[in-house]
Amino acid sequence: MAHNINYNEQTGKHSFFSVKEKAWHNLGQVVQDYPTSAEAIMHAGLNYGVEKRPLFTMSQEIISEGLHSIGNIRVPDYYSTVRNDNDCVLGVVGKDYHIVQNRDAFSFFDSIVGGDGILYETAGALGKGYGK
Repeated sequence: MAHNINYNEQTGKHSFFSVKEKAWHNLGQVVQDYPTSAEAIMHAGLNYGVEKRPLFTMSQEIISEGLHSIGNIRVPDYYSTVRNDNDCVLGVVGKDYHIVQNRDAFSFFDSIVGGDGILYETAGALGKGYGK
């Protein structure tokens, strides 16, 4: 079965962690203590931001007076979501899409329990933390 866990070529690590024992796929980092949300984001390789950038497509080649040129055409109402640490395109979204950064998504859970009260057991494969 495929694990579908992101491999970060810059860090040489998979975006996954587990506590005290390896996961079935033997990938990711093993930590000894249950981390806080900030630590979980770091261990899981999710400590990057995402940006919504304009989307372009190439125009047809234009030949004029022996010069060749290809321009960019802006795709209206669509954007690419891009990791700001490595410029990897994550997907294409519409104009009304709002990005929620990993740190903000995790801090939502922290606010429910009044601070860093949640300790995360496993995170990273899908960018989710599981409360302990």
